Amino acid sequence: MSLHPVSKMIRTRVEQTNEKEHSSPLFLTSSFTFDNAEEMRAAFADENDDNIYSRFSNPTVQEFTDRMCVLEGMEAGFATSSGMSAVFASMLTYLKKGDHLLSCNAIFGSTHTVITKILPKYGIEYTYVPANDPASWEAAIRQNTRMIYLETPTNPGLDLIDLQVVGDLAKKHNLIYCVDNCFATPIGQLPALYGADLVVHSATKWLDGQGRVLGGIVLGSKKLIHEIYLFCRSTGPALSPFNAWVLSRSLETLEVRMERHGSNALYLAEKLQDHPAISWLKYPFLESHPQYAIAKKQMKNGGGLLCFELKGGLESGRKFLDDLKMLSRTANLGDTRSIASHPASTTHAKLSEQERMDVNITPGLIRISCGLEHREDILNDILQAL
Repeated sequence: MSLHPVSKMIRTRVEQTNEKEHSSPLFLTSSFTFDNAEEMRAAFADENDDNIYSRFSNPTVQEFTDRMCVLEGMEAGFATSSGMSAVFASMLTYLKKGDHLLSCNAIFGSTHTVITKILPKYGIEYTYVPANDPASWEAAIRQNTRMIYLETPTNPGLDLIDLQVVGDLAKKHNLIYCVDNCFATPIGQLPALYGADLVVHSATKWLDGQGRVLGGIVLGSKKLIHEIYLFCRSTGPALSPFNAWVLSRSLETLEVRMERHGSNALYLAEKLQDHPAISWLKYPFLESHPQYAIAKKQMKNGGGLLCFELKGGLESGRKFLDDLKMLSRTANLGDTRSIASHPASTTHAKLSEQERMDVNITPGLIRISCGLEHREDILNDILQAL
């Protein structure tokens, strides 16, 4: 019987033990044993897929990975200790001294640090290109360009990039095409449909959905992921079995949670877009979004994030955050609890003022991660703070 990917994901699990448990067990172990010397030799020689050590592989981690492969439509994956370790592994596995990375300029603050501060230490060059103008990207491709990296929607400005346009560009120039799909989740969009070779996630966000554990994952073809596996096996950013068990359980409710997150966010966007204290507001499924047509083409819903600029700049932003009574003030996102943050002073504080302005991170920019509370309660808290 053919199953919908969500149903298939929920029914994908580690092999049942003799206890006949309905929910998958947690394999909380650092290592695994062998019946004889030959089995152990074969495992270390990579002649089979037997587990050796949980830094290399673990049944609980593999269940989470297999479920994400089903959702993203990818052949293989490797789960890591955090989203940033997934980003770092996707880059360092395939970039070497003398290579060039092409990236959209609107990216997560820590990813910006990796690209601008860490990669150059390894002799890896980079060029930033405008997130909202992928048609201009081809001119930035060099002879030594090896990879295109992007986020869509971007963090925190929610710009949208046409995945197909960039996918065609990557294919034309034989480049590895890596997409951070954290904000949309595989429920919202599937980069593989548009030619993405690698998809990375911070599982800490929507995939967990309750602000509990750290985790990351890289997904792609078996060939590409095997190289990432070899890199991570030696460098050590393994996802813990406990975190993998939590994340695997969380995936079972991802679709229904994202439906609620998305409907809450769209409701807030519609109610707030004309508020006199707001200069502008962005949400992918709002018709006023500059790339609304792209959103409707490649996204199934608008996701759980919206952002707006407060009139009065920095001081208005600070006052707004201080006056919130229910929403949490934290730099995280993707939680059951709604969150407000001020990117200019937190997640993107390490960018220069000019770098922030280049990606529309203005002094009064507020990012809202819509939780699962009743939408009227979220709205009322924002309104009273405004």
